[in-house]
Amino acid sequence: MKDFLKTTIIGGVLFLLPVALISLVLSHAMRLAVRAVRPIEKQLGLDQMGAVAGVGTVTLLAVAALIIVSFIAGMVARTALGTRLSGWFEGSLMGGLPQYRMVKTMAEGFMQFENTEGMKPALVSIEDGWQIGYVIEPIGDGWVAVFLPQAPTPLSGNVMYFSSDRVRPLDITMVQATALVKRIGIGSAEVLQGANLKPLAG
Repeated sequence: MKDFLKTTIIGGVLFLLPVALISLVLSHAMRLAVRAVRPIEKQLGLDQMGAVAGVGTVTLLAVAALIIVSFIAGMVARTALGTRLSGWFEGSLMGGLPQYRMVKTMAEGFMQFENTEGMKPALVSIEDGWQIGYVIEPIGDGWVAVFLPQAPTPLSGNVMYFSSDRVRPLDITMVQATALVKRIGIGSAEVLQGANLKPLAG
């Protein structure tokens, strides 16, 4: 029981740390955006309108500005010049900061997770048991690439390669699979009902 509480608390802290860091960065960006759009709000006379659906016009303008800036930055990042600038920026300024690398890794993970059309939940034979995994793709000769998530963070884990006989596809969605990982397995009896958990033939 003691070990369970310890690992669960540590896992929760590791999950909340990058979330809190991202929230801090977004909060700072929002404050900068509010300062930038406040003169525009006054120039257009929008400061006299009051709140819209309980949200101040300066806040709405700041959110719109952040979305536009992010979109433009994303377009620039797709260009060759943007790629070179990003590489220089990471290599000379921010690349050595653990906080930056953590946020970057989380953002890249979320981007990859949004595109899960080819990924399928599966049970993967690990030693004498089974682990939830996401089948990425077959790599030939009866082998498949699998991502093994680490509870309680479904985007953190390892990519491993298994023979196809050690991987059993599950008839559940990616949402259900990641929810099981987030809940450290709570609800498995319902979600995995009917799944083949028999050990591999020796």
